[in-house]
Amino acid sequence: MEFRHVAESSESEDTELDRFSLSDAGLAAVARGCKGLEKVSLIWCSRVTSLGLTTVAQNCKILKSLDLQGCYVGDQGLIAVGQNCKQLEDLNLRFCEGLTDTGLVGLAEGCGRSLKSLGIAACAWITDKSLEAVASNCTFLETLSLDSENIRNQGIISIAKGCRSLKALKLQCINVVDEALLAVGSFCSSLELLALYSFQRFTDKSLSAIGNGCKNLRDLTLSDCYFLSDKSLEDVARGCTKLTHLEINGCHNIGTSGVEHIGRSCPGLLELALLYCPRIGNSALLEVGRSCSHLQALHLVDCSSINDEAICNVAKGCRNLRKLHIRRCYEIGDEGIISVGENCRFLTDLSLRFCDRLGDQALVAIARGCSLRHLNVSGCHLITDIGLTAIARGCPDLIYLDVSVLQNIGDMALAELGDGCRLLKDIVLSHCRQITDVGLRHLVRGCTRLETCHMVYCPLVTAAGVATVVSSCSNIKKVLVEKWKVSERTRRRAASVLSFLCVDL
Repeated sequence: MEFRHVAESSESEDTELDRFSLSDAGLAAVARGCKGLEKVSLIWCSRVTSLGLTTVAQNCKILKSLDLQGCYVGDQGLIAVGQNCKQLEDLNLRFCEGLTDTGLVGLAEGCGRSLKSLGIAACAWITDKSLEAVASNCTFLETLSLDSENIRNQGIISIAKGCRSLKALKLQCINVVDEALLAVGSFCSSLELLALYSFQRFTDKSLSAIGNGCKNLRDLTLSDCYFLSDKSLEDVARGCTKLTHLEINGCHNIGTSGVEHIGRSCPGLLELALLYCPRIGNSALLEVGRSCSHLQALHLVDCSSINDEAICNVAKGCRNLRKLHIRRCYEIGDEGIISVGENCRFLTDLSLRFCDRLGDQALVAIARGCSLRHLNVSGCHLITDIGLTAIARGCPDLIYLDVSVLQNIGDMALAELGDGCRLLKDIVLSHCRQITDVGLRHLVRGCTRLETCHMVYCPLVTAAGVATVVSSCSNIKKVLVEKWKVSERTRRRAASVLSFLCVDL
C-alpha cells in the first residue's frame, strides 16, 4: 500500500496553501487507519514534523520506502523510524533542513541492515559522522546520493570501506578530493553507476582508480569536473569496457582523444551525451560510429567543433539510433541530418534546437526514413512550411512537436499537421509570427487528442483562435497564451486549463 502527498505552490501562494497542506494530525489519521503502508511520500509537506513522522513509524512497521524531501522533520522522528521500521529500504532526506547527525546516526543504528538506498542534499547539519554510522550499520546499501558542502573525504572513505555492495554513487561535494575516489576504486568493485557533479578538486588520479577497480561500471556522468582530462577517459575506457552510458558536461579539459578511447574500447555504448564540450571534434564521433553499433541515443549541446562529417559517421555506423538531440551546434547542417534520415530507420525522437544551418531538406529526408514521435526544431529559422508538410505526411505517429521561434511557417503547415498527425498531443507554437486563427482551426479539426498548446507571442492569433483550441479539444489540459487574448467566456469555460504569460500592452 502506498500513501503520497506532494505539496506544490508558488511563493506567493505559500501562506494560503499552508492551511490546506497535510499536517501531523492528518498524517496520524492515515497512519492509524492504514497500518499496512509500505511506501510513504511527503514531498514538501512543510507542516509535517517529528510528531507526525513518529506516529507513522509506530503504526506502519512494514514501511519500505520513505520520501521526506523538503519536510522540516527533526531528529526524533528519524530515530523513531529507525526504532520501528526494520524493513525500510529506501530513504530520501533531500532538503530536510531540520536534521542533524543525531537523527541519521539513530536511524542507521536502528534499521541500517535493511537500508538499500539513501539520498541526502542540502542538510546543513549532516557531516562525516553520519556517513561513518551509515558505513558501520548499512552494509547492504546499494545506492547513495550526496549533495553537501559539509561532507569531506573521511565520510566517503568510510562508505567505500563499509558499503562494499554499493552499485550507484552520485556525489556533489565540493570539499571531497582524490583520496575519496581512490577508496571507491579500491573497495567498491560492484559499482555500476558513478555521477560526479561540480568537482573542482578532482584530478585524473581519481578516474584512474575507478578504471582500475570498478570493472562493472556501466553509467558514468562527469559534470563540471574542470581538472579531468583525456587521460581520465582513457583509463575508464581501458578498465570499464562494459560502459553503456556516458555523459560529459562542461569538462573543458576533456577533448577528442578521450572520447576516441571510449569509442574504441566500449562497444556496448548505448547513450552518449557531450554537453558544452568545445574541444571534442569530429574524430571522436568517427570512433563511436565505427565501433558502437548499438548506440541508441546521442545528445550534443554547444559542441562547436563537431560538424556534418561526424553526424554522417554516426548515422552510418549506429543504425539503431532512436534518439538524437542537438542544440546550438552551429556547424551541423542538412547533410548530417539527411544521412540520419537515410540510415537510422528506428529514430523516433529528434531535437534540433537552434541549429541555424538546418533547413527543409533535412526534414524531408527525416520524414522519408523515420517514423518520428517527438520532434523539436525550435529556432531553426530556415525551416518553412515545406519541411513541416513533409513531416506531417511522413510521420503520422507524431505526438510532440515544438516549432517555436520559426518565422517562416504559417497556416499551411498547421493544416497539413491537422490532416496527417492526428495523434498529436503537445504542440509549441510560441513566437511563430505568421500563424493565424485559420491555421489553428485546421490544426484542431484533425488533432482532437491535443492536450497542451503553447502559443505566446503569436501576434496574428486572437481570442477567437484561443477559443477554438479550447472548445475543439476535449482532452486539453494546458493552453499557454497572453492573458489579454482570452475572452471572458473562454475563461469561464476553461479556467483550469489556461496558463497566462503576463505581458504589458
